[in-house]
Amino acid sequence: MSAGTVTLTPMTRRTAAERHSDSAPDRAPGAESGADLLDVLIAFHHPTRRWLCEVLSAEGPANVGMLAERTGLAVGSVSHHLKALHRHGFVEPAPELARDTRQSWWRLVARDLSWLSDDFVEGTMGRRLAEDAEVANFRHHVRAVRQWMAVAHEVPDEWRRAAVSTDTYVRATVEQTTELSRRVTELLVDWSRECRADERARPDAVRRPVRAHARVFPSGPVAPERTR
Repeated sequence: MSAGTVTLTPMTRRTAAERHSDSAPDRAPGAESGADLLDVLIAFHHPTRRWLCEVLSAEGPANVGMLAERTGLAVGSVSHHLKALHRHGFVEPAPELARDTRQSWWRLVARDLSWLSDDFVEGTMGRRLAEDAEVANFRHHVRAVRQWMAVAHEVPDEWRRAAVSTDTYVRATVEQTTELSRRVTELLVDWSRECRADERARPDAVRRPVRAHARVFPSGPVAPERTR
C-alpha cells in the first residue's frame, strides 16, 4: 500500500478588473454588421438583459449585489447577464465606485443599435434572428405602455400632462415617409442628448425616467379583433 501526498494551496479570489477582462469587448460598439450584429441583437433583446440596462439607465451605476436586490434576481444570474452586455458594449465597469478591488460596479454605455431585417437574405437564420429581434423590441414597447397605463394614476398631475400619445394616418409617398422617419429619429436623438447634457449641468433638477418611441410604416385599415 503506497502513501500519497496532497498539497493544498489557498485560492485567491480574482479582482473585479481581472474578472471584467474575460468579457471585455474586442471591438468598438456601434459598427457591427453581419454575424457580429446578430450576436449583439441576441445579447440585448434577452428580456432580463434589457431590464438590467434600463435599471442602470434609470437609477445610475450599481454593483452586482444592488442589481440583484432591485430586480429579485440571483447574484450569479445578474453577473452572467452583465458579462454578456459588457461583451457587446452595453455596459462597462465603474471601478472608481468600488470600495475594494473585489466589488464589481457597472454603468450603462450610451450607444446606438439599429438593424434592418432586409439586410439579411430571406430564408436564412440571420433573417429570422433579425425579425425575432424586431418582434422582441415591439413586445418590449407594448409592455412599457401597459405598465404606464397601469400606474399613470399614481404619477403627479404635471407628469401625466407632460406625457403624450399621438398618431396620424394619411396617404403619403415613399419619399415623404422616408423624410418623416428621418425627422422623427433626429428629433429623438437630439432631445436625448439635450436631456443628458442638462442633467450634467443641473444635477439637482427633478427628473424621472421618460420613454419615447415611434413607429412609421405603411398600413392598411385595421380591422377590429374578432370576438367569439
